[in-house]
Formats: sequence, structure tokens, C-alpha cells
Amino acid sequence: MSIYLVIILAYLAVLTVFNFVRSRRIKSQEQFMVAGRSLKWQVMVFTLVCTWIGSGTFISGAEFASKAGFSALWLSAGAWVGIIIIYFLAAKIHTFGQYTVGDILEVRFGPAARLFGAIALVLSFVSIVSYQFVAGGFILNVITGGAISEATGTFIAAAFVILFTALGGMVAIAYTDLPNGIIIILACLLAVPFVITAAGGLPTARAALPAGYFHVVNSQFGVYPWLKAIGYFLSTMLLLLGVQSMYQKFYSARSAKDAKKAVAWWTVGTIFVETVVVVIAVFAYSKLQGQIDLSVPKAGGKVVLMAAKQLVPFPVGVLLLAAACAVVISTGMNYLLSNSTTLMRDVYQRFLKKTPGEKNLVALQKVLIVVIGVLAFLLATQLKSVLEMSYFAYTIYGVAITPALIAALAWKRVTRAGGLASIISGTVVCLTFFILSKIPGIPAPDGDPWGIPLIYPSLAASLGTLIIVSLLTRKPGPEELEKFFPKTEK
Repeated sequence: MSIYLVIILAYLAVLTVFNFVRSRRIKSQEQFMVAGRSLKWQVMVFTLVCTWIGSGTFISGAEFASKAGFSALWLSAGAWVGIIIIYFLAAKIHTFGQYTVGDILEVRFGPAARLFGAIALVLSFVSIVSYQFVAGGFILNVITGGAISEATGTFIAAAFVILFTALGGMVAIAYTDLPNGIIIILACLLAVPFVITAAGGLPTARAALPAGYFHVVNSQFGVYPWLKAIGYFLSTMLLLLGVQSMYQKFYSARSAKDAKKAVAWWTVGTIFVETVVVVIAVFAYSKLQGQIDLSVPKAGGKVVLMAAKQLVPFPVGVLLLAAACAVVISTGMNYLLSNSTTLMRDVYQRFLKKTPGEKNLVALQKVLIVVIGVLAFLLATQLKSVLEMSYFAYTIYGVAITPALIAALAWKRVTRAGGLASIISGTVVCLTFFILSKIPGIPAPDGDPWGIPLIYPSLAASLGTLIIVSLLTRKPGPEELEKFFPKTEK
């Protein structure tokens, strides 16, 4: 058995025991969903980093960097801008003190907005969980030198994520993310100089790769390169601005001050990790490109994992592979919990049964976690590209939820009709263009119908209906705004 696998399995075993012990202390829905609103900012920093830095960074980002070089940073940069904007909203989000973004949507836009928002969220988050499982399969396949197939690895990763999440909810996630976050940052810090050196430095990498790999936007990047680059930027920014997993963390904070301080340090950690992963992927690909066939779906996503085994010393390689495992587990857990929380709060408790006992609520949510996890696993078995699925998941959430959500928090003039129209139109247009990209006969280079990234028509529909419908309908009264703008005069 591979020594890499033995060490990583031992680490996972320790986490399993740790989560089992903590799960025995959970007695209420509030403890399960938002850790009893008790997280200090130091814990929040690492759990925020782990929530965002998932296989979308280590696998999708690496796949992107292998194909487009440093243009892959456009995918990350949207998140950086999103975090900076979130900094100014974190305290308000914490003060609102609920469980899901649906709680916010209903207060501003009514029950229908909550329900349609839940539909868009489930579509997006099941997709995100599915490619965490695929990434886990990649990792185990590379670690074992092919002894564990990608399919078997995907099943093992799914089993761990579902088990961890069902055991302890947000308490397990937050305190699992603490050591995981430390490992991720330490691994990236140590690995990058070894990878650059192994690749022969910048001059050798430049000579080995096409010139476009070092341009701001690679000219081979889609039919309309700048549209594609900005499209990735917008999709990640919009996802981060509205992603429920982050809002759930803000609700879990001990205070509004803790939430805001955590976001400041989260910004630094995210910029560092995402930049370093792209650097590792580009330099590793310059060295290992003879071993990677980019015409094979998902092949480019393995470049960082291959670097961990071939280009760095053993201890650093173990850390880097452990970091990849950590992001898969942490991100999978976060989005799986968030998905089940949405179905519990925004569907079951809101529209079906409002007052079941606390133990029944926790037990039912654990069942939902298993059901959603199985559905995500089944989707994972059909997945062809982590990059393609992550882009769809980011986009449908970003256009369906984020414009209405940010307007609810920051724009007094937005109305119920405007918010609801935005959610529905963003979802419908995004799904329509995604389906069009799969229909034979319709040109869809890089998954873009007629070369147009789906973020543009989807976002235009969402923002257009939000603004136009709001301006054409009666503006909300002071009593409707009081929860979000306390200084509004009555």
C-alpha cells in the first residue's frame, strides 16, 4: 500500500473519531446548523478558507491553468473582489441572525422567492458536491498510482464526506476545517518553491509552454477570449457574494465583530492559496506536459496532484496531497450541509411542518444529508469535466440568487416583484442556455452556445428584471425595510 495513502487515511481516521466525539454534544438544530452561534474569528478564518478553497481551486483551477496558463487567475480574481464586498456586509448578515439565504429572501420578497431560491440553490450545490467527490477520486487514483480507480476513489470520497457531515453538522465542519485550513496554507507555502525549481524556473517554463500561457488573457481561451475571462470572473464573484455556505458561517459567528474580522483574514488567505495553486499548476504542467493529454476530459485537473508525487520532497508531497484531500472533504461537507439546511428550513419547516421536536429536526436533516449525498454521487459518476460543472454551478447560483440577495441587503428600492422576477428569470435563462450547449447541431465551443458564455444572457435577464420590475412596482414601505435598514424612518 502507498505510504501516501497510509498517512492520509490515518489523518482521516483521526478526523472521524474527532467528529464522532463532537457529534455526541449536539442536541439542537441551532447547534447542528450554525454551531450554536459560538465560533470565534480565529476558527472562522480557517473554515471560510476551507469552504471556498475546494476542488474548484485544486482541480478545476489546475485544469484551467493547464489549458490557459495564468489566465486561470481570472477565475480566482472574481472571488477576491467578492470577498472585499462581503467585508462590508458581514456584520449586517450576522446581525440578521437566521440560518439560510432563504430567510433573507422571504423577508424582502415573500415566500415564493424563498421557494424558487431554494430550487436554484439545490441545483447549484448538488453540482458542487458532485465534483468534490470526483476530485476525491482523482486524489486517491494518483496517490495509489492507479491501484484505486477513479470510480472507486469517487465512492470512497463520497462516503467520507457524507459520514462526516451527517455526524456533526456545522460543529464538525468548523472544527475539521481548523486543521485542514492550516494544512492547506502550509502545503502551498512549502510546495511552490520546489515546483518552480523542479520546472527549471521561469525561463525554462516560458520556453516549454506556448506564449499565451503567460498573457493576461490567453488567445486560445474560448471563441471570444476576453468575454470568456470576464465571464469566469463574474461567475465566481457572484457565487461568493451570495453563497449560502458563507452566510451560514456568518450566522455561526460569536459576534458581528468576529464575523467582520474573519472576513478580513479570509481575504488574505484566499488570495494567497488560489494564486499559489495556479503558479504550481502552470510550472508543473511545463515540466509534466508529456504525461498529460489535455484532450482527455479531466486530465489537466491532476497536474497539482502529480506535482505532489514527482516534483517536491516526500514530506511536502504528503502535505500537498493531504491539503487536496482536506479541501475536498471540507468543501463537500460545507455544501452538503448547506443543501440539507435549505431543504429543512426553506421547504420542510416553512411549507410542510413548522414545529417538529429538536431531536426530530436533527435526525431528519441527517437523513437528508445522506439522500442528497447519494444524488450528488450519482451525478459525479456522469461528470466529464470538473471545470465545466463548476462553471455551471457558479453561474446558476450567481445569477439566480446573488442579484436579489445583495439588493435585499443594500438597495431600499427593490420590490417583492422585482426580486422574485430576478430569481426566476436568472434560473430559467441559465438552464436554457446550458441545455442548448448539449443539443447536437448547436455550435457550443468550450460549452458556450454560439461562443457566448452563459453568464452573460443569464445575468442580463436577472439584473434586467430586478431593476425594471422594481422600478415599475410600488416601492417598499418603511416597515418592510426596518429589518435591514434600522435607521429608516417610520
